Formats: sequence, structure tokens, C-alpha cells
Amino acid sequence: MYGLPQVSMMMALGLFVFGLHTVPYQQLQRQMSWRHPSVSRVGRRPARQFTGPGDDVITLSGVLYPELTGGKISLAALQAMANEGKAWPLIEGTGIFYGLFVIEEISQTDSLFFADGAPRKIEFSMKLTRVDDEPDLLGQITSSLLEMLDLK
Repeated sequence: MYGLPQVSMMMALGLFVFGLHTVPYQQLQRQMSWRHPSVSRVGRRPARQFTGPGDDVITLSGVLYPELTGGKISLAALQAMANEGKAWPLIEGTGIFYGLFVIEEISQTDSLFFADGAPRKIEFSMKLTRVDDEPDLLGQITSSLLEMLDLK
């Protein structure tokens, strides 16, 4: 089929698409926690009470080879997003909606340089932290929109 080239999407953070030509991560680590604070008791184990979900942190890491994949420009776009301090929707290429996330950290290590100082290899890691409380935020937005349009 002729026309526009097919673009594969690994994940999207806001309008930034993670893929082969931008920032193809090689590892996704997700750490979720739930809060169970304790109260000390005399002669017994501490009493615990479930108080809700804790942090939901996703770490993306990988290696970029600017000759083949994205490079400093793609990482600069993510740094600009982080500088805005906004929460961005995180959606996996399979359609899974993770929630709204902020970029908390980006680390970058350049190595194997060309004669002009440009790196041939860029190792990166970025930490995303979920900031929304609603597990079905997308469904609520859709319902609200339908109500506003009187389509429900």
C-alpha cells in the first residue's frame, strides 16, 4: 500500500510517541505501592490499616543509537515536557491507559563519540510518577463529554 509510512507506537506520553524513530525504550519497570500505616500497641504487633493506594512509578530505560533511532532532539522534547510540570496521559501501544503521569527525572549518558563530539550511543532513563487518583479517568471524561453533548 502506498502513502504514509506505518509508524509503530510503543507508548505515548501526551503527544510524545515512543517508537523506533524517537525514544525506543528497552525496559519498562513499574512499581506500585499501597499504604498500610501502623500504630504501635503494647505487647502486640502493630495494628495496620489500609489507607489507599500509594505511588505508581514507571521507569523507562534504554539505549539510543542516533544513526538508527532517535537521539538528543527526542530527549530534548521530553525535557521540555518535564519543564512544563504538567501531567500527561500515558497510553501503551496496545491501548492500555495507565493514567496521568508527570516526568520526575531524566538521566542521560553519552558515549562512543564522533569526531565532532556527537554521541554514537546515548543511554537514558526516565522516571514517571502517576498523579491522578481516578482509575477510570478516561471513562469519566467520556461520560462527562457525552452528558455535555446530551448524547447519553
